[in-house]
Amino acid sequence: MLTSGDGVLKVANEAGFAVPAFNISDYAMFQGIADLCEELQAPWIVAIHPDEYDHIGPDLIAAIIARAHRSSVPMAVHLDHGGTYEQVLTSIQAGYTSVMIDASVKPFEENVALTRKVVETAHAVGLSVEGELGTIGANDSYGESGATEVIYTTPEDAVKFVEQTGVDSLAIAIGTFHGLYPAGMKPELKLELLKEIKAALPIPLVLHGGSNNPDDEISIAARTGINKVNISSDIKVAYHSKMREVLGDDPKLREPLMIQPECVKAMNVVAAQKIELFGTAGKASLYH
Repeated sequence: MLTSGDGVLKVANEAGFAVPAFNISDYAMFQGIADLCEELQAPWIVAIHPDEYDHIGPDLIAAIIARAHRSSVPMAVHLDHGGTYEQVLTSIQAGYTSVMIDASVKPFEENVALTRKVVETAHAVGLSVEGELGTIGANDSYGESGATEVIYTTPEDAVKFVEQTGVDSLAIAIGTFHGLYPAGMKPELKLELLKEIKAALPIPLVLHGGSNNPDDEISIAARTGINKVNISSDIKVAYHSKMREVLGDDPKLREPLMIQPECVKAMNVVAAQKIELFGTAGKASLYH
């Protein structure tokens, strides 16, 4: 069933688990993960950032929404890392049910002003809004790659930000990086900081840059305040690594039906592991 981001995350917040937000870039990826989530009875969020939207276009959004309506599990269609008010408006027109405005690299007051403007517009048409406070590190140059300097979210600023903007969920910076970690970098979440923020701010909290962090840290985070974890790099690497393997050097291999199924299987191994890690499997029954 198609739902808002808030509709998915409120239940997760109450029950103490995290919903995966999988970034998808083509219909085979989307359909594969949709099938998997139905098999595992896991609510999920289809995350599409502006670069991905430019690639897939509005017609594929319509197809995703149609599939969501007939799905047996809750599914929200979410603008990931919207950077401008205009991108949010485009997403509303396309039929998204949830939007994120990421003004985290701006000064606090500018972040508040833009986020509040998005909240006023989105709430007027029944959409939920995710904001971001603090900055996620960057490991590559893709559209969701984050900032060069990590600024951790403080409980005090988080409370002030939510009070002044009215966001439904908040992406916080507690030690993650977008992209894949380079050799020699040891990812580490500040779990005590997460507990402090959650104690001060009981709305759903979001973890960006969820790929490559240690499983035990992510599992604890998903049960102590994080209600949405974004996964992009991990599933895309699995999907396209298998595609390179399948294609090999055979120039005659050209039919998608001979190429993509194995790629989807490889991707879904990773996606299923994340769903189990976040405690999402079987939770669709909580929404009925």
